[in-house]
Amino acid sequence: MSFAFMAGSPIMSVLIMMAVIYGLMFAVQANRNNALGVPLMLVFTFAMGLMLGPLLQVALKLSNGAQLIMVAGGGTAAVFAVMAGIATTTKRDLSGMGKFLTVGAVVLMVAIVANIFLQLPAMALAISAAFVIFSSLMILWEVKNVVDGGETSYISAALGIYISIYNLFTSLLHLLMAFVGDRD
Repeated sequence: MSFAFMAGSPIMSVLIMMAVIYGLMFAVQANRNNALGVPLMLVFTFAMGLMLGPLLQVALKLSNGAQLIMVAGGGTAAVFAVMAGIATTTKRDLSGMGKFLTVGAVVLMVAIVANIFLQLPAMALAISAAFVIFSSLMILWEVKNVVDGGETSYISAALGIYISIYNLFTSLLHLLMAFVGDRD
């Protein structure tokens, strides 16, 4: 699928995409306890998959792009396995992480919006690195929240974990493309 139409107004395109994604997230959360939540979650995952397309296209244009995608996928799986393993075995109460992660989410969103306008490559890499850490901690916190019974809606739990995995994968891929991507 071609996203060439977005090149005409990249800032507006990003803002529209963010509005659609956050709108779908809020719709899923609002319907997390009824039957409409599942189809909305499917629409959300489809939209996120479409948004993954341009990043994968850029990665596949690199001579080692397929390998980078596989490494990012493997890294994402490894981080998820480790964080889920820790969350299911630890006896510690991790509920206090929620406030820390909320502040982290706000800081990351401000940085993302700022970089939409500033378009600094170093800041984009810093945001990706921060997202790797943030998403890893979110997986730990969300899985622990499910295990401890703090999250009773599996739609809500799936949404949070899916977003964390998605952000972890895209951030790892972005970092790998920047540092070890072969441009011929």
